[in-house]
Amino acid sequence: MALLKIDQSFVRDMLDDPDDLAILQGIIGLAAAFKREVIAEGVETVAHGTALLQLGCELAQGYGIARPMPPDQMPSWAATWQPNSAWGDVSRVINK
Repeated sequence: MALLKIDQSFVRDMLDDPDDLAILQGIIGLAAAFKREVIAEGVETVAHGTALLQLGCELAQGYGIARPMPPDQMPSWAATWQPNSAWGDVSRVINK
């Protein structure tokens, strides 16, 4: 399945810029209509992650989730990572 990546330049200001928010809504809506998943890059805060989840974007990357790490640390991080409680029950997303 094709995965659309949303550039961090739209995510960065989505909480303050209505134009960036509208672009994200459009991208996520079109992706859903065409049965595509989206991943947002540049999710730096819990607020960004919460807003994206509310828009229907369930995949993300950025410092708000984890700092960059060496590949050998990834398995232990993934085994112990817990989503921020503000994001609600995202276990269904993680366990896809």
